[in-house]
Amino acid sequence: MSTGNLQDWIGRTRTATDVILADQAVKLAATLDCTPPRLSKGDPLPPGWHWVFFHEVTPLSGIGRDGHQALGEFLPPVDLPRRMWAAGDIETGMPLHIGEKVEKVSTIEAVEEKQGRSGKLVFVRVGHRFTGDMGADMREVHQIVYREAPAPDAPAPAPQMPAHQAGWSHELTAGPVQLFRYSALTFNSHRIHYDVDFCRNEEGYDGLIIHGPLTATMLMEVARELDPGRPLKSFSFRAVSPLTHVHPFSLHARHIEAGLELWACNHRGELAMTAKASLD
Repeated sequence: MSTGNLQDWIGRTRTATDVILADQAVKLAATLDCTPPRLSKGDPLPPGWHWVFFHEVTPLSGIGRDGHQALGEFLPPVDLPRRMWAAGDIETGMPLHIGEKVEKVSTIEAVEEKQGRSGKLVFVRVGHRFTGDMGADMREVHQIVYREAPAPDAPAPAPQMPAHQAGWSHELTAGPVQLFRYSALTFNSHRIHYDVDFCRNEEGYDGLIIHGPLTATMLMEVARELDPGRPLKSFSFRAVSPLTHVHPFSLHARHIEAGLELWACNHRGELAMTAKASLD
């Protein structure tokens, strides 16, 4: 497969507008099982919470086999069956505010094909710019990776272990109810998060996949909890391996000069996500 014709998608844009409602933020706080911050009009929205806004509302007739919007609308028609959120970078600038009307402009910045150990990969980089009528100005870039279906006899990738000792750690689980709530809040119909038969029979996982943005949001919540007086200036994360609902997992953090280094591990202590938070 060549990405030659997929390069035509570079530069395509899509615009969405939403109002940052406190009710939606309260529902996310309940889903995270955390105490809601101040959510009066004009209060800043916590970092990562913007993912429960700006829904892609696709009719059922426009849904692909995996539950996502069919490719070829905004995202390029990559002919690979598995789709995951691979990495993300957020520059908060001025945060979004409760009650603010915000415009989100998304642009496809790059399409790149690579050959990995498990087969062909296509990476699509999408940039987002958020501007609002209360002064919000936030930028985000996220990488989507498309992969081939796993071969039955394909060896498991070599696990990666954390490079440092954590200064803070916490073990938790994410069961089907929490994953259902987060899918509902984000209007995410990707079947890997709620259809366990699809996960096991079609995707080769042992259980429901915990959303990458959910794990990233949990890590941002760790940063907010450990340094409550220092607003998040930027946050970058990279997915290393999937987490599933059948096992507990753990979140970790250690202070560095610019802020925090954070990571999530599976039940065997292997890396699932790495992140860095820069704090004011």
